[in-house]
Amino acid sequence: MSILALEFSTSHRSVAALDPATGRQGFAEQTEGRATDAFGLIRRALDAAAMDVTDIDRVVVGLGPGSYTGIRNAIALAEGWAFARGIRMAGFSSVESLACRLFAEGCRDRVRIVVDAQQREFYVADWDLTGEAPIEQAPLRIVPAEKARRVPADMRLIGPDARRLDPDAAEAHPAAWMLARMAAASPAAEAPPGGLKPIYLRQPTFVKAPPPRPIPPV
Repeated sequence: MSILALEFSTSHRSVAALDPATGRQGFAEQTEGRATDAFGLIRRALDAAAMDVTDIDRVVVGLGPGSYTGIRNAIALAEGWAFARGIRMAGFSSVESLACRLFAEGCRDRVRIVVDAQQREFYVADWDLTGEAPIEQAPLRIVPAEKARRVPADMRLIGPDARRLDPDAAEAHPAAWMLARMAAASPAAEAPPGGLKPIYLRQPTFVKAPPPRPIPPV
């Protein structure tokens, strides 16, 4: 079961390929430019893992929160790939994958992961990384910026947008290689066609369009 992982929720966009059975893996990242070179990233990740597109039988996506456009692009790519090749797909929280990445890289602190939610608000989630595995202490929520930056003395502020709250905070981004590991650890996780949705906690608002104006005869 070879996995292709897509993480486009932040400015550090990445793709990973992983074959859990053999340990073959490849990773590619783009940190510059507004447009995501999705197919270039896929090709580089597959080449690094010595894989071909035909080796992939599962596609996983980081569902955010984060860049709505980036997440939607990743979902569209995953759904197109899954439909065209008849393979499975799944999605995971990008915030959870970042917590797992921090833990895998040796962080053993309590952390508040923050992601810009626009409108002077932030997505925040509190994680305890001090034990044998990451534990979510407070679930993802949207709070005003002033509340997001107030953390206990023993907690670190960290995330892709943490420095917008505190210039001394640590910047960190979710990565596709961790998504691939999470998928390998959860082989039964699967989304039905059309079932991948961005994590977006705000309720949508709709503004009724004004009635059309009559056009006077010429």
